[in-house]
Amino acid sequence: TNEKVAMEVAAAAAISGVRTMVTMKHVGLNVAADPLMTLAYLGVKGGMVIINADDPSLFSSQNEQDNRYYARLASLPMLEPSNAQEMKDFTVFAFDLSEELELPVILRTTTRLNHVRGPVQLGKLRPIEAKSTFIKNPFHYVAVPAVSRKLHKELLEKFNKAAAKAESAELSRISGNGRLGIVANGVSCSYVADAVRDLGIAEDVSTLNMGFSWPLPKKLCTEFLKNVEKVLVVEELEPLMENDLRAMAHEAGLIVPVSGKGLGSLSRLYEYDPGMVRAAVAEFAGVSYEPPRSLDTSDVPELPGRPPNLCAGCPHRATFYAVKEVYGTDAITPTDIGCYTLGLLPPLSMGDLVICMGSSVSTSCGFSKATDQKVVSFIGDSTFFHSGITGLINAVHNNHKFTLVILDNGTTAMTGHQPHPGVDSKSLNIPLTRISIEELVRGCGVKDVHVVKPYKVKKTIEALTASMNYDGISVVISQEFCPLFAKATGQLKKGKPFAVDHDKCKNHRLCIDKLACPAMYLDGDRVEINRFSCIGCAVCAQVCPENAILPVKE
Repeated sequence: TNEKVAMEVAAAAAISGVRTMVTMKHVGLNVAADPLMTLAYLGVKGGMVIINADDPSLFSSQNEQDNRYYARLASLPMLEPSNAQEMKDFTVFAFDLSEELELPVILRTTTRLNHVRGPVQLGKLRPIEAKSTFIKNPFHYVAVPAVSRKLHKELLEKFNKAAAKAESAELSRISGNGRLGIVANGVSCSYVADAVRDLGIAEDVSTLNMGFSWPLPKKLCTEFLKNVEKVLVVEELEPLMENDLRAMAHEAGLIVPVSGKGLGSLSRLYEYDPGMVRAAVAEFAGVSYEPPRSLDTSDVPELPGRPPNLCAGCPHRATFYAVKEVYGTDAITPTDIGCYTLGLLPPLSMGDLVICMGSSVSTSCGFSKATDQKVVSFIGDSTFFHSGITGLINAVHNNHKFTLVILDNGTTAMTGHQPHPGVDSKSLNIPLTRISIEELVRGCGVKDVHVVKPYKVKKTIEALTASMNYDGISVVISQEFCPLFAKATGQLKKGKPFAVDHDKCKNHRLCIDKLACPAMYLDGDRVEINRFSCIGCAVCAQVCPENAILPVKE
């Protein structure tokens, strides 16, 4: 259901002696940080690897935090592969290291690295041991203060062993013996290698690829610093290695300038790219570099913009339309993480605040107390299971007044149609127990609950109106399959496509101006519907005041 639960499930299995892997993106580790920090004290018996993906440039995230801090905070080893082969090799090593140290090991990747393609040489598969026996030891595994004081000391002893392992493991490696030192981690290692080659300075450069990024191999780093005149650190996001190397040089009595952030375009912002790194390396090495000319596109027609958009027939669009008809534009509309976040874009314009998963419910509590404005918030079905339930209980317990719209499209649509506890897994041939969102909401104490089908616009508006007028917390569950998911699972009941009857149409354009369905387009000044994109949801037909949008006659 969420990353905290995943971390705890994996932890119990690893403590029992079974190898486990738990995967999440950078902000997911925020959710799992509570068990992570104490699990570092308790340790594991079976190998446990935490694969954590950072997102420099925020390609699909609300921040670009640097999760290398978590390894330092928890005193856990962290490995950073730089290519496809290392992704596999470091994972194997991480499991062995975890079992040797009896600690979870974090394997840090980034968005760019996760999209790398390349040949990978595999090794022998070891037999899978999916069952083990938990050996009771409450005075080790029950983290009360008296136990944890002892465990903290043990953790630091394990960390010292990890530091020794960082020196001997050869995951961090030096190449070349030039007077100019360049240190890099992750995908930046490949950028540096290309830059050194393309600039023709290989004989002048010594590189240190930091594969074992915490604890840093201090002896290796110090030896590297002794043999170069100056150092450039190429690391995305925070200057962690840069600061550490400066400290190491000072501690060793070395006068070695260490640069990084601020050289060229290298900064704490966004991801790096090959051109950016090549320019920084050229400046560092004092060689000329002429960036490649961009293509002359002056004679090429400008392409139309393609901003992210809800799909044709997306039930969220129908829900947002109905909410806007009832609440207007003055209501506060906290929203959440999912496809429906796109509701913030015009003309729907439904989304005033997003912080993190589940925040729509909790922030609605705050708005309902701090303002006299109407509040209607949005959360998806999978996000509700992830972290919306506790906020709803808080709203009920504290008698808050707002409407929560749960957008139930029967899947986790934005990230690839993964199942969640509310999905009917029979269609996926997975024997899982389905949890009813409606029963769960009522079980939280909500008295005013409406279940609507958003394609039925009039009834949805009636339910939302009743919800708005209710004196307390009201929940509207907008229930309709994601068309993409329904099509993929053979559950899509596609109706006839619709078309505009131009004899009836008076060109109000309410359909396209209020809905902006991507199946609609303007042909000159007239609205048309792409019959191949239209799924026949009929929402636009219900919006048209002239009844000018009708099913196509075969």
